[in-house]
Amino acid sequence: MNYPKSIQNLVDFFKELPSVGPKTAERYVFYLLKKPENQLKLWASYLNDLKANTLVCQSCLAISETNPCSICQDDKRQKNILCLVESTQDMAALEATRQYTGKYFVLGGLINTIENIGPNDINIAPLLKKIKNEGIQELILALNFTLEGETTCLYLNKILKDYKMKISRLAKGLPAGSNLEYADEMTLSMALKNRNLL
Repeated sequence: MNYPKSIQNLVDFFKELPSVGPKTAERYVFYLLKKPENQLKLWASYLNDLKANTLVCQSCLAISETNPCSICQDDKRQKNILCLVESTQDMAALEATRQYTGKYFVLGGLINTIENIGPNDINIAPLLKKIKNEGIQELILALNFTLEGETTCLYLNKILKDYKMKISRLAKGLPAGSNLEYADEMTLSMALKNRNLL
């Protein structure tokens, strides 16, 4: 049986989302069909607002409502410690621990030779500029413990070895192959407290 075009279009849309297969996409659409029209209109307005009400902080490159973001504007945070994360989600996960009081920088990806993502395809050049211009004394590499995360850390450690700053890495309390955004607050808190020097 072929679904009506309005249903099939939405199924095809949901299938493009990460970890959503055809059956899950169908379940989402039929779940939405049972919702009142006013709730669907509200959700549609959230989708419309997504791009209109977000921007990229020009200081840390995180997705934010303001430029600079609230963390970069906060004068109480340590300016000479920089925590390097892959994404805004990882930044939010670390913030939830309430253990870190420095600034952040979002790398926007990891080196991945299989997908042809090299150092020039992520925010390494702006990172180096920030380190030079802002007198960073410690860089915390808070990247996922995956092949791509390890490769990126090795590359950064190599190009930053002549900089006069401490480079540390989150402690390996996080399981290998895990993503920061899915780690619980206690695990992240311990990993942040027990980070290792490189």
